Amino acid sequence: MSFLSPTATPGRDPIEALVQSPGDAVLAVITGIEGPSYRPVGAAMAVFASGERAGTLSSGCIESDIAHHSAEALETGKPVAIRYGRGSPFMDIQLPCGGGLDILLVPRPDRRVLDEVTRTRVERVPCTLRIGRETGRLSLEDRGETGPDGEDFLVRYEPPVRFLVFGKGPEACTFAALVNSAGYPNLLLSPDPETLEIGAAAGCPTHALVQPEFPVEAGADAWTAVVLFFHDHDWEPAILQGALGTPAFYIGSQGSRRARDARHMELEAMGVAPEAIARLHGPVGLIPSARDAGTLAVSVLAEVLAVAMERAETTG
Repeated sequence: MSFLSPTATPGRDPIEALVQSPGDAVLAVITGIEGPSYRPVGAAMAVFASGERAGTLSSGCIESDIAHHSAEALETGKPVAIRYGRGSPFMDIQLPCGGGLDILLVPRPDRRVLDEVTRTRVERVPCTLRIGRETGRLSLEDRGETGPDGEDFLVRYEPPVRFLVFGKGPEACTFAALVNSAGYPNLLLSPDPETLEIGAAAGCPTHALVQPEFPVEAGADAWTAVVLFFHDHDWEPAILQGALGTPAFYIGSQGSRRARDARHMELEAMGVAPEAIARLHGPVGLIPSARDAGTLAVSVLAEVLAVAMERAETTG
C-alpha cells in the first residue's frame, strides 16, 4: 500500500480525525523521549492512507517518514515501534533538538474505542486509553497515567483548561477573545450588552448576567479557571462566593492590591471561610500593573496556564 502525497493538518485533533474519517489509518503515539522534545510522551498523530495527516509529533522532521512506516504497518496489520534521533538506526533522519523519540504505530485502531474516548472528553471526564504494544488492542479505563504499563502503553486524557470570563468592558472582551483564539473552551458572562456583542463577534459563547451571582448552569470543574474583569467591584463578591464553592483550580479578579484587600474583607463579612478566600488570585497576571487590555489579557492567560501546569506536575 502506498500513501498519497500528504495533506497535513497539525492543529486537528488526531483522535477526532480518526473517528470522523473512514478508511485505513494508523494511530502514531510517542511512547518515549530522550532529551528535549517538541511534543510530550502520549502525543498522537493520525496518518491516513489517503495521504491526510492530523496532529504532529515533531517540528516536521519525521512526519513523512512516519507516513512511510505507517504504510508498512497497514500492510502487515501489526503495530510497529520505531526510534528516531539518538540511538536510531535511521541515521539520515536527525532531530534538531538532538534527543530521541520512540513512536508506536497502531494500524487500523479500533474506532469504537476512539469514539468512546472522544465522547468522554466532550463530557470533560478524565479517561485513560490502553494500547497493546504487541497487539494494537485498544481499551478505555478510568485510571492510569501516561506511560508504559507492562506490555501495554497508557495515554491519559484530562479535560483542557476551560475559562469562565466574568466582566464588562475591553478587558473582559479582549481576554475572552484571546482564550477563544487559542482554542480553549470558554464562556463570557456579562451584564453589559455591548460586551456580550463584542465577545460574540469574536466567536465567544456568551451568557447575559441579570444580577450579581455565579450561575449554576455555567458549571466549573477542576479544570476550570474563573476570571473577573469588573471596574464596578460591586459585582464581584457574590460571583466570587459562588465560584469558591466550586472545584475551579483558578479564581481571580482584576484590580489593585487595595481592591483585592477590600474584596477579601467583604467576602469575610459574607461568611466565606479564610481558607476559601486564600484560593483567590489577585492582582491577576504575571506582569505587574498591566494597564492596557491586550497586555493584561496575555499576562493573565500566562498566569492561569502556569498555575495549571504546576497543578498538573503536582498531581501527576
